[in-house]
Amino acid sequence: MKRRAAVIGLGHQALEDHLPGLLGSSRAELVAVCDSDPNILRHRQVSLQVPAFTRAADLLDAVHPDFAIVAVPHHAGRAVIEECAGRGVHVLKEKPFATSPAEARELASVCQAGQVELMVTLQRRFNPIYISVAQFLDQIGTPFLIDGRYTFHIDDPGAGWRGDAKQAGGGCIIDMGYHLIDLLLWYFGLPSRVIADFSATALPEVGYDAEDTAVIQLGYDSDLYGSVLLSRWAAPKSEKLHVVGTRGSVLLTKGQVQRLDLGGTVVEELARPYAPASAATVQIDYFCRVLDGERPNTSGPEQHLAHAAFIASCYESKTAGRYIDPKEML
Repeated sequence: MKRRAAVIGLGHQALEDHLPGLLGSSRAELVAVCDSDPNILRHRQVSLQVPAFTRAADLLDAVHPDFAIVAVPHHAGRAVIEECAGRGVHVLKEKPFATSPAEARELASVCQAGQVELMVTLQRRFNPIYISVAQFLDQIGTPFLIDGRYTFHIDDPGAGWRGDAKQAGGGCIIDMGYHLIDLLLWYFGLPSRVIADFSATALPEVGYDAEDTAVIQLGYDSDLYGSVLLSRWAAPKSEKLHVVGTRGSVLLTKGQVQRLDLGGTVVEELARPYAPASAATVQIDYFCRVLDGERPNTSGPEQHLAHAAFIASCYESKTAGRYIDPKEML
């Protein structure tokens, strides 16, 4: 039998990833949707042909799904997770897990008390390109330099709740930057020092306070160090992680990973130019396997306490004007 899934929040991410992912899943089926906007809900209910609700609590009480895909604005995530955990409904949560380390700790306790699994969605973890990076890194000697970049341009980086640092928990660092930060923590673990500088001045006349551009410097006790540029204003769109070691380097871009020798010549590469848009389905099916006891939950609350600490150390370092050890934020 397929797991019964509800989608709470019908914004861009749900429409682009989670709903198509459920339609392609062999282990889960859509049984209900929820959105606070009645107009959006009415339109989607016609095409999806499932029960629709404006309140998460009403959906959970009426439908009793096995799990909910929660894709709501950052500030609304906590309340929905608490509603689910209180009813024993498992959660597949759109990133970020939480807007602060304190909230992350509290939500981890809520999930534990409710005996529910929560997994944060990070589709790159289900793409063979990104999975292969660890094997490439093993072949470049001792890594000592990281150069990361994730940028694209949107006309109004301060639009809606994403422009309000209080609601969003921050700007490009906690939002789009979460993906690149996850790669760093996945491949190298939590750094020992972080300092960040950022601004919300791409459109000074608009008056938002969530950063549109940020530069993060980080270092590890192993003498690995580097920088990350994040921006939702800077074109062209780019995604890159370049790691330099004593015997070569690894260059990760969207859809391709290369291992280079010391002179920059490509030694080997893995590309996926015609990959289907299946990461969302793979992620949903994996979560079902977690619920069935077949797979470990490698993107749960405990792992994302580290993400929250890293992000908090970026914001704290800006205020303090010095490097911060993310472990201090745990």
